[in-house]
Amino acid sequence: MKKKIKVIGLIPSRLKSSRLKHKPLLKLGSMPMVIHTYLRAKLSKELDDVIICCDDIKIKKICDKYKAKCMLTSKKHINGTERISEGYLRLKKKFDLVVDIQGDEPLIDPINIDKVIRFHKRNLSADIVLPTLISSVRSSKNIVKVIVNKKNYVMYLSRYNLPYNFKKKNNNYLKHLSIISFKPNRLVYFYKSKPTFAEQIEGVELLRALELGMKIKTTVLRGDSFSVDIKEQYIKAKKYILKDKYFKKYSSKK
Repeated sequence: MKKKIKVIGLIPSRLKSSRLKHKPLLKLGSMPMVIHTYLRAKLSKELDDVIICCDDIKIKKICDKYKAKCMLTSKKHINGTERISEGYLRLKKKFDLVVDIQGDEPLIDPINIDKVIRFHKRNLSADIVLPTLISSVRSSKNIVKVIVNKKNYVMYLSRYNLPYNFKKKNNNYLKHLSIISFKPNRLVYFYKSKPTFAEQIEGVELLRALELGMKIKTTVLRGDSFSVDIKEQYIKAKKYILKDKYFKKYSSKK
């Protein structure tokens, strides 16, 4: 009988976003963004538990209000991967996979969370699984583009339009989807390593993993999802949430 692979979902949440003030606490419909992410993650069939890892008591109080599992972490972390690493190390119970579910994707599809986890379970040679979506959006620096090889391993990530249109026009890009599955020992190794050259230039944290020689594999998913990083995206999310099928499911229970 095969041992059950246990999976924890950790949601990093930071109060002082530089581009959108107090982003986790901004409301979509009737509840704050970080709570949307938490409740949607709870709809996953593959996650054994979900915890928000935050840096401020204001977020913790909101989590307590909605009875969402939460832990306070250091304010010194420079990215979400470091934040969930601290959270994982503080857990008394250990897991076989750690899934980073970004708190600024309040419209994340729980089905995609499950697809990522199932893919990683079938591809345990990969240290990290980073799913992607096909996108025609090219100009936004807020969208991280992903370059992969023929075996679906990630070669590079960039805020720039890659591959560059030099000899042939490219209308479709692979964009980074913010559900990232880690092997726990690789997550801890990332945490204990210093920021690397390309990571510091691009401001893309998973470049550290690539520069450290980790194997990142991708699976292309369908659907649409976007991070809420700026005011325009927040306005868009407020419109989308009103007709979202998952919101109707979990909001009715509150």
